[in-house]
Amino acid sequence: MAQTIRYATAMAEIGRVLVAATDAGLCWIALGESDEALLAALCAHYPAAQLRSADAEFAGWFAAALAALDQPHAACDAPLVLAGSAFQEQVWRALRDIPAGQTTSYSRLAAKLGKPQATRAVAHACAANRLAVLVPCHRVVAADGSLAGYRWGLQRKKALLARERAA
Repeated sequence: MAQTIRYATAMAEIGRVLVAATDAGLCWIALGESDEALLAALCAHYPAAQLRSADAEFAGWFAAALAALDQPHAACDAPLVLAGSAFQEQVWRALRDIPAGQTTSYSRLAAKLGKPQATRAVAHACAANRLAVLVPCHRVVAADGSLAGYRWGLQRKKALLARERAA
């Protein structure tokens, strides 16, 4: 039986966003320029899933996700589905411990996880993050403090960090 994923799109303070969830919790948050592109990315990532537009059951999680996206220091009380390798999940949990408005480097995060040689693996885990902003991979920067790769674009990463610092 195919997995059912409910989704909705909206305009958030940070731009167009698509939020999707399984019965277990939020599984996908993507940022983009159009609903069509966001939905295409969701379909590509979950090709076997049954996709359904938002329903009443999903509305609370959707509202919680949007509130957290629009308020950088707010927590999201919706459950998150962090599905990856053990190391990826370890990275994603560590990302959630970085306070809003602060940053760390890929190498510092690797060292914090007890794997100082895993800088590239940390970067790959950040790139594989499916829960934009709620798992704040935008708070990870290059060793010299400069902005480095971000799935949703460096301009958006810069804006997210500036917004968090101003809040």
